[in-house]
Amino acid sequence: MKYGGAAAVCGLASGPAFPGSILPFILRGVSVYGIDSVMLPKAPREESWRRLGADLPLDKLDSTVSEAGLGDLLGLAPRILKGDVRGRVVVDVNK
Repeated sequence: MKYGGAAAVCGLASGPAFPGSILPFILRGVSVYGIDSVMLPKAPREESWRRLGADLPLDKLDSTVSEAGLGDLLGLAPRILKGDVRGRVVVDVNK
């Protein structure tokens, strides 16, 4: 994350605990924005989805996704745990 950047944070499905430190965000002047996907009224949620559909550059989104076969996972898992894999990995269970 760049100095002075912003992070949109959502999740906490398993509880409010954060198993990390906020210090790296503070030291880099990063703003942390929470996303309310539950209590936000329907109209602003619909506008957010509309904006995502219109404004999100799909080529940038596509560049954050890679594909791996089910047989690749044993070799891929250590790289993920070390933080060497960026973005999301879609696992094709047929490969």
